[in-house]
Parts: sequence; structure tokens; C-alpha cells
Amino acid sequence: MASFAPLQRLVISIAVLASFVTFLDGTVVNVALPAISRELGGGITTQQWVVDAYLITLSALILLAGSVSDAYGRVLVMRIGLVSFGIASIAVAAAVDPLMLIVARAAQGAAGALLVPSSLALITATMRADVQARAIGVWTAFTTGAQLVGPLLGGLFVDFISWRFVFLINVVPIAITLFLLARLHLPEHPRGIKVDWWSGALCAIGLGAVVFALIEQPNMGWQSPAIWIPAVAGAALFGLFLWRQQHSASPLMPLWLFRVRDFGWGNLATLFVYAALSLNGFVVGVYLQQGAGLSATAAGLASLPMTILMILVSSRAGRWAGRWGPRIFMTVGPLIMAVGALMLLSVADDFDYWWQVLPAMIVMGLGLSLTVAPLTAAILGAIDENHSGIASAVNNAVSRVAGLLVVAMLSTIVGGQLDLDGFHSAAWVTAILLVIGGVVSWIGIRRNPAEPVPADIAASGTDPH
Repeated sequence: MASFAPLQRLVISIAVLASFVTFLDGTVVNVALPAISRELGGGITTQQWVVDAYLITLSALILLAGSVSDAYGRVLVMRIGLVSFGIASIAVAAAVDPLMLIVARAAQGAAGALLVPSSLALITATMRADVQARAIGVWTAFTTGAQLVGPLLGGLFVDFISWRFVFLINVVPIAITLFLLARLHLPEHPRGIKVDWWSGALCAIGLGAVVFALIEQPNMGWQSPAIWIPAVAGAALFGLFLWRQQHSASPLMPLWLFRVRDFGWGNLATLFVYAALSLNGFVVGVYLQQGAGLSATAAGLASLPMTILMILVSSRAGRWAGRWGPRIFMTVGPLIMAVGALMLLSVADDFDYWWQVLPAMIVMGLGLSLTVAPLTAAILGAIDENHSGIASAVNNAVSRVAGLLVVAMLSTIVGGQLDLDGFHSAAWVTAILLVIGGVVSWIGIRRNPAEPVPADIAASGTDPH
């Protein structure tokens, strides 16, 4: 980060650390799921809920948090989120049964929702053009690295200490971020923006009800009123949320954003790419332990090549996207990842990590490194600074909802059991999602991220292209 000015380095450091804890906690849990299930019980349904309870509140409230960040200041919102996340992490570590664990995970997700949009908005609000693209590349490298290194850290704690300490990893980065925030002085003032709290409730309850139906459906069947009533009610509430966004004077998710070409198509690509990443991360983390018989640490090490490639390549991909535009990277990257996903079909009963898993992880890591920074830069670079908070919130909400829904449908995808056949089914679905993401990017992405939509165009909600 030597090429950045001192204030820019401070902003990037804060943004990376604040987001680090949220992204880390989203994946660190994957390799801990078998240990949690052994100690607290519940099987695959509890494992799904441990992941999705976090994602429900994170994805549903991140939109509300984006508006709150724009209204009351990013630094204040970030401080509240950091303290709340630390408290919730301690509650997760102290859980005595599945219900307490799931509730505490939901509280973690709510706190995490305050961190991601406010941290990324610090970058988009203080940097523009090529500097912004490079900064987003650095942010992407480290935060996505947090997602990828999470399984390794989780595995080490599970094998050598306890799964409970997996959730206390956050304490150090939270403390450092709070210290750095005290040194950051930005001219932030409340902007008088009205926050639509009702929309936040509609989104959260609607998503929660739909996810409940998807997770519990394999156990109860669609004919059960306990399944179809929440499914219908949740869909109706989410539809009401979208209607309210169209007619509200201060919407949580301004629908005009999606009429900006790169933002709309970029978020559609995000939906497919991040659904694939979430499915792959969950399935690999659990199957390598329960199916292939690896230790938690060994299962976590499986993602290490992806982490290394992200750190080495992602910031460069951000610079390339700033220079040549994101379209080619957002197309080729997911297609390369799809090849890596299909390579996982070589996993067999006679398991061999070095020949069956490692090559796939290297190929997927290369594709991911080429995709994420250009994707983020294209989406956020298309929106003016005044809407940077809500733009980053919407994009992060889309990526979390993608993971939320695909994990909720896990039993259907793997055929009710995560055995070898289920693992292969998940690999096929992962590859298909990635191919769709690449095709969507090629069709839809046009604008260079260094050329954001002017404020007057954003205000009118029209697309100049």
C-alpha cells in the first residue's frame, strides 16, 4: 500500500479490518460444523441453521445498515457494529445448545451488517477513479482472503483447542480497528436522511420465513402447513418490501440503482457467483471431514491455495480492471472457476487430496482472483459518492442472499445427504452457477469502473447507455 497517501492507507486499513471479521466469521464456521454437531447435536439441519442464521440477519439488515451509515456517519455506525459483533461472538462461544448458538449467530449477523457497507463506503467516499479501483482491489484481496483463510483457522482451533474458540478469533482485529478509528478524522455529519425501518423489518421477516421453509422442507414436506404457510407469507412480505422500495420517498434499496447498467447486471452476476462460492465452501468444508475422513485442519488447508492466489493476484486484477474495464475479467474469471468446480468430480471413494482436490482449488483460486476485485469495482464505480453507502450495502446484500438461499436448499441439491454422490451433485450445481455468472457479465457489463455515473443521472434513475 506504499502507493497510497497516509490518509488513504489508514482508511483502507480500517475498511479491511472491519470487514475482515464479518467475512471471516461467514466461512470460519464451515469446518467447525461437524464438531458443533457432535457436541450439540442436530445433524445437517442444525448445520444449515448455524450458517443461515448468520446470513439471514446479515443479508436482510445490511440494506438498513447502508441507509443508517449514510444518514448518521460511517465511523459511528462502524464503532457500534464492532462492539456489538464482539459481544455476540462471546455469546456464540458460550452456547450450551443449538438454539442458543443459532440465536447468537443471528445477533452476530446483525452486527456484521453494520460493518460491511460502512467500511467499503469509506473507500468509495474518499477515493475516486484509478485510486479507488486499486483500493478496492486491496480491500477485496484481504477480505476475500479472510473468507478463504477462515476454514484453515477454524480447523486449527477445532483440532487443537475447541470449536468455541473459532468465534473468539475476532477479538484482536476488532480491538485494532477500534484503535485505528480513534485516529481517523473525517468531516462526517448527519445528513438528515430518513431511514425506512419498516422496510428493514419486511425484508428480514420475509427472508427469514422463506429460508425456514427451505431448510425444514426436507424434514416436514411441502404439504405441511408449517412449511407452506411461512413460504407463502415470506414471499408475500418480500414482495411488499419491493413494492415499498418502488413507492417510498427514502427507500432502503433504491430500485433506480438497478437501471444503471453495470450496477444492475453486476449484481445479477454477483448473485450467481456468490451462490456458487457459498455452496462450494460449505460442501468442501463438511465433506472433507465427514466423507473423506480428514481432520478439521486438513479440511481447512484445502482452501489455502485459493487464499494465496487471492492475495497475490486480486490487487493486480483491480488495477487491470481500472485500466481496461471489468467485463473481460468478470467473464473469464467465473468460467475458470467453473472448470475448477468440475475438476472436483474426480473425488472418489479412494480419496487423494493432492490429485483430486488441490488442482481444483488452484484453478478456482485463479478464477476467483480475476473476478472479485473487477466485479466490486464495476458495481460501486458505477454509482456516485452520495449513494456509495447504499450501493455497497445492496451489493453485499445480494451476495449474502445468494449464499443464504443456496445453503437453505442444500438438502435438495445433495439429495438429502452429503455423501460422495451429493458432493458430485454440488460440484455440478456450482459449475452451472459460475457459467451463468460469466455469461451474465459478458452480456451486461459495459462501463469502465473509473467512470462513475454522474449525480444528476443517478438522481433521475436513467441509464445513459
